[in-house]
Amino acid sequence: MSKDNLLEAMIARLQSDKKPTDKKQKIAEAAVQLFAEKGYANTSTSEIAKRAGVAEGTIFRHYGTKENLLLSILLPFLKESLPGMAESVFREISSQGMDSLEDFFRALLKNRYQFFKENREIFQVFIKELLYNENFRNEIVPHFTENVFQRIRQTIVHFQERGEIRDLPAQSLARTIFTFVFSFFVSRFVLMPENAFLDDETELENFVQIVLHGIKKGN
Repeated sequence: MSKDNLLEAMIARLQSDKKPTDKKQKIAEAAVQLFAEKGYANTSTSEIAKRAGVAEGTIFRHYGTKENLLLSILLPFLKESLPGMAESVFREISSQGMDSLEDFFRALLKNRYQFFKENREIFQVFIKELLYNENFRNEIVPHFTENVFQRIRQTIVHFQERGEIRDLPAQSLARTIFTFVFSFFVSRFVLMPENAFLDDETELENFVQIVLHGIKKGN
């Protein structure tokens, strides 16, 4: 199982909690399996119903839409898994050495690039709900703030103490970096997924240089 694949991780979680007589459990497991096999967009509710052994109307009665079905599985999974995922990511980055802010930023981007690439369809649904679904946003944002944003803030403070970053509020700097990184992945995998980008390595390196050194030509 790929450590970055959310659908595979959700399948494993659902199977560990398996309740054979629970229709919603069967629907959820069938849905995630099909999303992993065929992709979210290419999976129909009729296919999910057939694999789960239920009528298609049962899916609509419980969830309303295919998107709501995915979110009903994804949201509790993220809330439960995000602390461990964040700890693992930052531990992995730290193990590579953080001799400079540039090293850290580059490692963070490379680490998450493959994750978003592998989970592109889920990420697209996630972004849509984050923008337009207030209940979803209120549920998930505090978990990102606690587990991701605060870790970035701690890293900012670390490099400020080393004299690598200007003496500006760490909270503001962390918010700026988080916004830059998040916007980069939204642009790459949601807004312009089919546009002709440079190769991944070059695209990431250009982004690192722009964020850390700006676009103004030096003297």
